[in-house]
Parts: sequence; structure tokens; C-alpha cells
Amino acid sequence: MRKIAVVGYPNVGKSSLVNRLSGTKEAVVHEMAGVTRDRKEIEAEWNGRRFVLVDTGGIDEADEGSMGAQVRDQAKTALSDCDAAMLVVDAKAGLRPGDEDVADILRRSGMPVILATNKCDTINEVPYSAEFHKLGLGEPSAVSAAQGLGVGDLLDRIAELLGEELVIGPEEEAPVRLALIGRPNVGKSSMVNQLTGENRVIVSDVAGTTRDSIDTPLVVPADLAGGRERKVLLVDTAGLRRAAKIEGELEKASASRAKRSAERADVALVICDAMEGVTAQDLRIAELAMQSGCATALVLNKWDLVKDSDKDSDELLKDAQSMSASKLRLRPRVLTASALTGRQVSRLLAEAVAIADRSRERIPTPQLNRFLAEVTELRQPPAVQGKRLKILYGAQTETGPPRFALQVNSRSRITKGYAYYIENRLRERFRLEGVPIIIDLVEHRSRRSES
Repeated sequence: MRKIAVVGYPNVGKSSLVNRLSGTKEAVVHEMAGVTRDRKEIEAEWNGRRFVLVDTGGIDEADEGSMGAQVRDQAKTALSDCDAAMLVVDAKAGLRPGDEDVADILRRSGMPVILATNKCDTINEVPYSAEFHKLGLGEPSAVSAAQGLGVGDLLDRIAELLGEELVIGPEEEAPVRLALIGRPNVGKSSMVNQLTGENRVIVSDVAGTTRDSIDTPLVVPADLAGGRERKVLLVDTAGLRRAAKIEGELEKASASRAKRSAERADVALVICDAMEGVTAQDLRIAELAMQSGCATALVLNKWDLVKDSDKDSDELLKDAQSMSASKLRLRPRVLTASALTGRQVSRLLAEAVAIADRSRERIPTPQLNRFLAEVTELRQPPAVQGKRLKILYGAQTETGPPRFALQVNSRSRITKGYAYYIENRLRERFRLEGVPIIIDLVEHRSRRSES
């Protein structure tokens, strides 16, 4: 699918325009300049043609700070990876030196360029576009991301320029959607860069640098994915904090996107700081992923620091595993890794693919019923008012996450403790640690079941 980089000076409305063109709200929008920092790919379709819009941070050549330099690098990398570019300018602000700087970069690139003059919110403001002919990038397209004026014409120009036809062919295996979630500054972005082998997202030691969810496709080699190559869609998310510590609308929007990432993921890796161990906030974030039906594992990042410290690494790992088993119903596995050195990072991908596969597997009915017979023999079901619960039959009804229907003689005789017992034994037997399990109790009403 062909790509078009959306570039421009800061605060000209690039992200708002990307949302309008794609019909989504994927790009973070805020009135404060400089919100978009990393590049984000968003699919769009128009008149049977599909393409990808790559939202980028504002390019300001006059910004000499390190963050400004990283944002420029991300935008320029996007240009090198795209088939065309769309320069967005602020029609109301008029032609500015920053617009000329970006236009100069585009002219030297030699790639096809569309010039979009944004913020023409009424017909009377369309003439503001005229002065942007000076940029030498062809006829400006007057558009309003806020009001939708001129969007259809702009989409026509993009589709004509890229010419990517929608081709319907055999359905490909869906990628494993892997979300990285966690508190701010635990190393999520560093982990993305280590996993992808490139500086795909900006990394900073300033907490809260990542403000958006950046989807990155990658391929897991066959030797890590059970004998065949697998596609993974990696999601890097804004750090989550307790609600009381979320400051301002911008961070609220970031937290909201992080939660949405967990909701649309198959697997979530909860990145924790190994030096701090698994904190109460880490557990809360893991619960957030589990409640959305997402398979989950905990990752103790910065494990290199533990090895170099006077901490007992075996004891620290044991404490984290105990915390996971006792505090989290899904009992997710605890993994260790170092985004800095790359230690055990490839294992995270292998584990994510394996967890996703186990979540989608179907347990044969005879095997499930043999299991039920064994666990009920090991621990008899409870008796209520002299009558004992009987599990008559079980079958798996759904996958991803697994759902089971158990026929019982009386639902009123099941206790919470025994339900947890069945659930926990299911996890142990079928390696479903960290995978949500749904158990439906179906009451069998025959006279025989009451005996």
C-alpha cells in the first residue's frame, strides 16, 4: 500500500487533517503546538483506492533543542519511506519562513508533493491560498480540517497521485496485535526500538515523551514463531498514571489512547521497571488489559541494572511471580528483558505469539471432559444443603479468548472458590497463564441431574 507523508511547520493542523481525511480520531490533536512527535501511520480509503497517511511532527529548522532535532529526524525519515508528500500550511497565518524551509526540503527530495492550505473554514477564506503559489509546489488545495471544506477534492488529488487500487485477494492471516503498556518512563519506547531494530519512535529520559499510539508492523522469524514467519503489529502507547496524577487534557487523551490500545490488542506486555519490582500501579495497568479481554504478560525491563546492582535477582523475580499469581486473576507470566542491551528481547516476541496462539486454540471436547473428571476427583465439588454440585459435561464454545460451557446439576451449588479452582487448573493444564477465560455454567434441568 502506498504512503503519503503529511508534513509541515508546527501547529498548522496536520493531525486534524489526517483525522478528517482518514475518517478516524487516531492522531492526537491539541491546540498546543508540538503535540505530535513520533510518526504515525493511518490507513485511508477513497473511491476504491487505499493508501496510508503518515502523520509527522512539525518541522521547525529554527528549533535547536534536542527534542526538536528528533522530531525533524522522524519527519525526514518518514519522507524517505513514502511515495509522496503533502505539505500542510496555515492559510490564516499566511506564508511563513517555516513553510518555506519545509517546501525547500520537499523540492530537493524530488518526490511528488500536494500543497494543502488548511484552516480555510469558509468560502470567503479560500483566496488566502493564493500567496502559497510562491512555494513552487503547484496549485494549492484549500481545505478545512475543522469544517470539512474541500476534503473531497483533496482526497481526489491524493488518490490520483498515488493511484493505489483496492485489490481483493485471498485473506491473509491477521497479525498478532501486541500492545506495550505501562507507567511513564519504564522504557516502552526503548523496547519498541529494540524490537524493531531501528529508531522507530522517539526515546527520551523525560517521562511522558510518547503521547500517541504508534502502530509498527514487523515480522517474527520462523525460529521464534513456532516454525513459520508471523506478522505482529506492535503498538507503543502513552504511559498510564493514576487518574489523580493525570495533568491536563493532553495527558488524559494519551491515557485514553493507551487504554484503547489494550482494548484492540490480542496480547499486552505490561512493561515494569525491574529496579522497582512490580508496583501497585503495574498491577492496576495489568488489570486494565485483562478486563478488555487481552492476553497479558509482565515484563521486568532494565534487568541489566538488576544484574549490575547488589539486588538478589532470583529473589526479585520470585517476588514478582508471587505478586502476579496472588494479585492477578489471570496469573500472567513474568519475563525479564533489557531494552538497553537487547537481552531476552527476542523472547518477548516469541512469548507474545505463543500466548496469542494459545488464546485462539480449541481444546477437544473429550480432552476437556477427561480434565474435568480428573480435577473433580482431586477436589470434590462443594455440597450445599446436603446436595453436591455435579459437573456433567463441558465443551469449549469460543476462542480468542477461550470460552467454556459447563453443564451442572445446579448453578446455585457452585461457590466462587470452586469456580476459581476450575479456572486455575485450566490455566495450568492448557498453558493459559495470562489468557482471559470465560466459563458459563449451564444448568441441566433433568430429574436425573438432581440425584
